[in-house]
Amino acid sequence: MPFTEDGRPLIAVVGSAAEDRDYSPPLKDASNVREACRQLGRELARVGCDLAVFSSKPKYVEQHVVTGYAEAWEPGSAGKVVGFAPRHRSLEFELPAESALPVHVVRDTSGEWEVGYYRTLMEADGVLLVGGGQSTRVAGIVAMAQQVPVLPVAAFGGGAGEVRVNLDKVRNDALEGDIAVMGEDWSASSAERLVASLLGQIERRRLRAAEDERSAWSGRWRAGAGTVVSAVLLLASLALLVTAGGPGPAGVRSLAVLVGAPLCAAGAGAVIRNSFESDAAWVRALVRGVGAGLVSVLLYFASQLLAVPGLFDAIDVRRLLFFAVPLGFSAGFTFDLVYERLRAGAVPEPLPAAAGAGLAAPPGGSGGTGNR
Repeated sequence: MPFTEDGRPLIAVVGSAAEDRDYSPPLKDASNVREACRQLGRELARVGCDLAVFSSKPKYVEQHVVTGYAEAWEPGSAGKVVGFAPRHRSLEFELPAESALPVHVVRDTSGEWEVGYYRTLMEADGVLLVGGGQSTRVAGIVAMAQQVPVLPVAAFGGGAGEVRVNLDKVRNDALEGDIAVMGEDWSASSAERLVASLLGQIERRRLRAAEDERSAWSGRWRAGAGTVVSAVLLLASLALLVTAGGPGPAGVRSLAVLVGAPLCAAGAGAVIRNSFESDAAWVRALVRGVGAGLVSVLLYFASQLLAVPGLFDAIDVRRLLFFAVPLGFSAGFTFDLVYERLRAGAVPEPLPAAAGAGLAAPPGGSGGTGNR
């Protein structure tokens, strides 16, 4: 979150209320705009916010918000005003004579005011909008597009009133009650209620960002764990292939290796496949991949038994695994295709009898087909 260094929210102030200008839509109750801005400034100082401003001319609302802020600012407090101005402009606010409010001027290297202006809007914690015309409305839309909390004071019309209408459609972190407060006529309690609404949006945005960060961290952790699991399963399948015993009658160990190695490869293939997708639910993918690998490998062994009925009487497990492990990996990596074929009733084609016979190694060196 773009809080200032001491953790205080930075509120950008935008708007104008010039008496010699025609606004579209027009201003309302223009005679009370300046006093309302001073009240908003005092309330922002009271709740512990800093201000980001762009001009000190009286026709813009920043001057009046800063005046109210200075009236409520107490020496020794952390509150401050940060002025963002192009390199060729100066900011000179008319503050109360006894005020020592610090105004820090940050000059942009660009000579165009729009550069620093819109950059600040996107980096602020909140945007206060009062009156104004098309530029004020655009500032509100830019802030909303970046999901920056906005406080359009619609009581005085102008561009800020239009922003409230736009915010009602987008909402972001604003609630129904916030939209209602923004549209109320100005009263003695308006400043307090409006600023509370803005702080509520800021807090909800902070909580949402924290939740998004936790979700992102959890996703990265799950993805990393999935990568480790796939590597372990792949190495396990290769280790079982390498350590498989020589030719001989099928026993518990040899059958366990014969089935376990391709299942490990199937799980590895499924998890690797899942790593390419946005959904990092690799555990679900692992279960699906192992299931697809089990069905494919058992159907493959069944096809070999049809071709060589005595296959398990004297079997070369290691040799058979050179077929079964890649088959298991492929089935796990493409488990969705495997399930689609199963639903369609398709089964793996058996190898030719001669090829299947070569996988058996009966004692005495006689060919597997000679005993049938």
